[in-house]
Amino acid sequence: MTTTQSIKAAEIEAWLLSNLAELLNMEAEEIDVTQPLDSYGLDSTQAMVIVTKLQKMLGFELSPMLLWHYPTIESLAGRLAEEAEESQQDVKPLKDASSTPNLAAEAVLDENIRPASTSFKFNPNPQNIFLTGGTGFLGGFLINELLQQTDADIYCLVRAADAESGKEKLKKNLESYAIWNEEFSPRIIPIVGDLSQPQLGISTEGFEMLATNIDAIYHSAAMLNYVFPYSALKTANVLGTQEIIRLACKIKVKPLHYVSSVAVFESPYYAGKVVTEDDRFDNWEGIFLGYSQTKWVAEKLVKIAGERGLPITIYRPPLISGHSQTGVGNTDDFVNLMTKGCLQMGAFPDVDYMLDMSPVDYVSKAIAHLSRQEESLGKAFHLQHPQPAPLSTLVEWLNTFGFPIKMIPYEEWQDKLINDVTSAENPLYTLRPFLLERWSERQLTIPDLYLTSNRPIISCNATLNALAGSGVACAPIDGELFTTYSMYLLQSGFLNLESVLNKS
Repeated sequence: MTTTQSIKAAEIEAWLLSNLAELLNMEAEEIDVTQPLDSYGLDSTQAMVIVTKLQKMLGFELSPMLLWHYPTIESLAGRLAEEAEESQQDVKPLKDASSTPNLAAEAVLDENIRPASTSFKFNPNPQNIFLTGGTGFLGGFLINELLQQTDADIYCLVRAADAESGKEKLKKNLESYAIWNEEFSPRIIPIVGDLSQPQLGISTEGFEMLATNIDAIYHSAAMLNYVFPYSALKTANVLGTQEIIRLACKIKVKPLHYVSSVAVFESPYYAGKVVTEDDRFDNWEGIFLGYSQTKWVAEKLVKIAGERGLPITIYRPPLISGHSQTGVGNTDDFVNLMTKGCLQMGAFPDVDYMLDMSPVDYVSKAIAHLSRQEESLGKAFHLQHPQPAPLSTLVEWLNTFGFPIKMIPYEEWQDKLINDVTSAENPLYTLRPFLLERWSERQLTIPDLYLTSNRPIISCNATLNALAGSGVACAPIDGELFTTYSMYLLQSGFLNLESVLNKS
């Protein structure tokens, strides 16, 4: 690299440090330029913010995959400096077929991981529960439901400097969703560790103590990033699941309740087909999102563990929406950002989408209830919304509510996204590389993937039968639910009614 390139690389590196620190609410001094960006928990939306800002600063288009091919600030800054110096052409790393993993070959569980005993007696009232994902959206609500439905202490895996800061992270997460209850505080016990490390980053002694004392495991944690490929997510999502299975098998047998995803059926093989809870998911060819690939492999590992004698239950939710009663949700998720952006744009794409998201209270209550039924062992459950509604239902309601929103042809919407959305005031601006990038051999965009013609029909009849009489029901997707969500989004400041109406 020339001296000029070195200076440019240094400038880009400084810019990346500053912007990443601001985005992640950290000090720049806390970030190591030689460490992978994903080690700081950079999610898909944040990655798109970085890519979009970089494009504006450098003056040329970048591929979202760039953050994987050059995963550290140091390597990324160097590559961008070279590109700026040479030709300022698009930086689009090749994504050839050889980079697509053979998922069937990846689904191999360590031969040494086997249940320590063949004796197991189901206990519907566990005293000590181990839970992952407690600082996330679903995980927070799972903690809340398990605290209410059981008398158990909840041991929560959390990445933190120490137990005190770990407890604070768990508390802040529950507070952000208005479900923190000081009365339950003594029953929430942080376990400092890391899903991506052997033995979950816990000492051998600590791991064995957990294995001895824990009565049940709920594994809901996963790194959710639609930009990174399988290889970037494997450590946390696949190998992390293997470590959870190891914990479930060690010393005494503990039932494993695994939160998977309907994404295991994203292969084109299932497009247009009805998929039931009992159906096998052997077809993986054509699953192109790295996250979905890891969920396919991880669930296969759980199934292998079940075949070796571990009591398992699998739960497959779709996209999860806000609480049906309070409206509380994750304002940073893809659906909310898309909705806000389309409102500001004044148009939704006229596409054959079905709104099949399930409210978080339904998903968490269903998991908590089903996990306490002995007949659930060995089964999979689909927590898909039982009565999906077309996207047009939302648009019609928005018009009734006073938003002058229309539906326009998809190609016209894409042109509008490119030509009219030119400011970060609209969240679609930072999502443009993500929305417009074409992935896999089929050259699909992310919106293409969710077209009804490209998706399976997820049956949840067996799940509804298992929930019959429990009082756990899924709120219908109607005006009442939209009103609940809208009121929360307005009250939280995520949506500004005046600004949306002015832009519409």
